[in-house]
Amino acid sequence: MSAERVERKLAAILAADVAGYSRLMGSDEEGTLARLKAHRKEVIDPKITEHRGRIVKTTGDGVLIEFSSVVGAVRCAVAVQQQMAERKRAQEQGKRIEFRVGINVGDIIIDGDDIYGDGVNIAARLEGLAEPGGVCISGRVYEDVRDKLDVAFDDIGEQSLKNIARPVRAYRVVLDSHNWGRSALTLPNKPSIAVLPFQSLTGGAEQDYFVDGMVEEIITGLSRIKYLFVISRNSTFIYKGSPIDVRKVGRELGVRYVLEGSVRRSGSQVRVTGQLSETESGACVWADRYDGELGEVFALQDILTMSVIGAVEPKLRKAEIERARRKRPENIDAYDLFLRALPFAATAMPENADKALHLLEEAIRLEPDYAVVHGFIAWCHEQRYLRGGLNAETRATALRHARAAIETGGDDAMALAMGGFVIGVLERDYPTALDALDHSVSLSPSSALAFGFNSIIRAWMGDDETAIAHARTAIRLSPYDPLIYLPNVGLAYAQLFSGNFEEAANAANRAAAANPKFSVPRYLHVAALIRLGKHEEAASIAKTLLTFQPGFTISGLVAGNITTAERMAIVADALREAGLPE
Repeated sequence: MSAERVERKLAAILAADVAGYSRLMGSDEEGTLARLKAHRKEVIDPKITEHRGRIVKTTGDGVLIEFSSVVGAVRCAVAVQQQMAERKRAQEQGKRIEFRVGINVGDIIIDGDDIYGDGVNIAARLEGLAEPGGVCISGRVYEDVRDKLDVAFDDIGEQSLKNIARPVRAYRVVLDSHNWGRSALTLPNKPSIAVLPFQSLTGGAEQDYFVDGMVEEIITGLSRIKYLFVISRNSTFIYKGSPIDVRKVGRELGVRYVLEGSVRRSGSQVRVTGQLSETESGACVWADRYDGELGEVFALQDILTMSVIGAVEPKLRKAEIERARRKRPENIDAYDLFLRALPFAATAMPENADKALHLLEEAIRLEPDYAVVHGFIAWCHEQRYLRGGLNAETRATALRHARAAIETGGDDAMALAMGGFVIGVLERDYPTALDALDHSVSLSPSSALAFGFNSIIRAWMGDDETAIAHARTAIRLSPYDPLIYLPNVGLAYAQLFSGNFEEAANAANRAAAANPKFSVPRYLHVAALIRLGKHEEAASIAKTLLTFQPGFTISGLVAGNITTAERMAIVADALREAGLPE
């Protein structure tokens, strides 16, 4: 018996909803409904009829419309938004109704009067990217209408849309080329940043070329960080040469953070300064400067770009964690749960891993395919396994989530780094681990986290030279990152196994200073000091180690099977000499 034939067709889909509908209904339920019905009767329905659209369905605050012509769909949306802008002037500020519109063209499934499919889902997701009173279209729509309508478009880049397998290039329709973007935009549901044109303090066309090129590289680099919403160059370069008010820029571009900077050249010397500000308060989150020899322009540009991205990313992460802590519990979603878990997971100790897991598991319940959360769950269980009793079930859970992180996080550098690291630690499957870690680095070359994890795995497998190089790269990229202890641990292992005991002791000491309760740098420090003949100092640190991890034993460490037997013996023999319990 053959399966029932599914009816499909190509159509343009328009999805619209009312911005701030819940707030409007909460303050004036009857008035809001009356105004919405009036707008439908006097503006929306007539324009849909005029442009030959069909209303598929309506919700309390939204409408889904099908058009046979993509040009008709965009013309209808522009006409509605322009008329709504005129009507808005006659409404009280707190009672204004503004629509957000998303348009896509694609293959749809027809089921009676309803329609389904990715073509519909993408339109709905694009609507969420539109500003109140604005229109957001897919790249497919743009290609169809770009030369057929007397409107401008702003490329906002590829967007990762929820439950859509591949990124979708999106464009905002510029409804007024003179005033577009000057009204406040809704913030995206993830941290958002605009990199403004850096100021050239030297002048000259050659200097402008260098400065603008570096800013483009910074935008590209930040765009590789999956959890960031990065405004495109086309939108930010309208501010070139203008006085900057970060609060105003934040409202106009709909971003939470703004990165500004300047470049000064003196002979062969170049100095770059950067400042990251929170747009709501105008407060400076981070500021720094970088100096270099001009020499090879593009090499210097790459170094400065990597340095800025490496410094900005952890500061953004810290600012987002603080923001999540300030939110009321009833407003928490999967992303905020993830942020709240980070400080506990980052200590790499089992008692804090338990606290992180409570939040991370709730995040996965809300969003089952959240790749980076799978990665952090895997890491937390790895911590509980190695320093919490070597429970076989804990190990299996860690590996299950590590594989899920890699499978669902093909374009998420942090998820790949976490998943690869845990597989390398618990299975010693170094090819799989390094494949994920190297892919992570290729996606985000400024990821200190990926380089740090990479250095540890390479030290365990015997590639000390690469381990040292990766550790130093991570430290240079992000010297003030709270996770800076990771590359220092990798460096301590590699230097210890290479016989460079002084360097190993220094790296272990830096790791312990960055994460005082983490036991791994403590035992590495003890082992390095023993090999240097500093027994009293080693005994003192061994005592501190047992304070933080009372159940620590040499046999438990060896049973963790984290590296080769020969390399493990180097550590274990030194710890026995220091008097740590067998």
